[in-house]
Amino acid sequence: MRSRVVTAVALLGLAGCAATTTGGVGPIESGGLPTATPIDLGFDAETLDRLADDAAAFGSTCFLVSRQGKVVFARYWNGGGPESPQEVYSVTKSVTSTLVGLAQADGDLSIDDAASTYIDSWRGTSSEPVTVRQLLSGVSGRFWSEESDYSELIETSDRTAYAVALDQQEEPGTVWVYNNAAVQTLDAVLRSATGTDPAGFAEERLFGPLGMEHTRLTEDDSGHSTNVFFGMQSTCPDLARFGTLFAQDGRWDGRQLVPGAWVREATGRPSQPLNVSYGLLWWLNTDGPDQLAPKARPELFAAQGLGGQVVLVDPRSDTVVVRLGGGEDQGAEGYQIADATRVVTEAMVAPYTG
Repeated sequence: MRSRVVTAVALLGLAGCAATTTGGVGPIESGGLPTATPIDLGFDAETLDRLADDAAAFGSTCFLVSRQGKVVFARYWNGGGPESPQEVYSVTKSVTSTLVGLAQADGDLSIDDAASTYIDSWRGTSSEPVTVRQLLSGVSGRFWSEESDYSELIETSDRTAYAVALDQQEEPGTVWVYNNAAVQTLDAVLRSATGTDPAGFAEERLFGPLGMEHTRLTEDDSGHSTNVFFGMQSTCPDLARFGTLFAQDGRWDGRQLVPGAWVREATGRPSQPLNVSYGLLWWLNTDGPDQLAPKARPELFAAQGLGGQVVLVDPRSDTVVVRLGGGEDQGAEGYQIADATRVVTEAMVAPYTG
């Protein structure tokens, strides 16, 4: 097998806002989540301030740290706020992965099913054997080009129809590609399997129970497709809720919202051997020469989107770091998962209390 890792390039810019800074002094703007002082949950407050200043230099709109479900630090800039949703780009993918996990738990599908079970037009074609797992793992072999993924897919009115109609480019399981169109076909899979649109499914099973009041999946211009590779609107506190769900093995407020087995399947190990930094639409800090954050522990994982949107989860310490900002692609010079891990490696003075 051969590996081809295709990294994301620019999608769409997100316009900046006039700078206003809150947080750091006085009550924490936690978006309704419980709060605690940094020192009470094992953080050095001065280091958190310094890391927030570093995040601000990247054009951030918010920077939030929570532990054990309590917000210990939150700052906002550039029009950001606890109730001000913004585009979070490919962070959306990790939510889509979770919806697939919920559908599997309901018995509506298995990720080892051929996706053609749910996409009729793939039957009798070279895409017929592609599995749902391979769509989640980046090894579907579905057609990819920069023009297709970052221009035509964005501009078309019906993104799911466009994505489903693309050809099979490689044999499934032989090439890893960061393929937005392949992920978008999961809209068709979820609709067929669950009998509802992913936006409604997400609200009923995820956003509503978590109290993510300022989060929604969006539709494309056709009104027939839910954007599942990007397009989610959310806030730092809402994404802290989502991250805490995964930090706590799928539990929230005493309820098992997502099976713990799914959390471990999606984030606990590489989903395939071609890119060990990738789970099921989650980024993993797996040991190796290309480790995302070499100074941090390998069990950390993250949702990540264009422009340095990051939801970092450290399940061992039950810590979540959320950073959001503009959608400009700053490449290697922009905010990275490794920057978020500094909360754990530098600011945490009592790492593992449980």
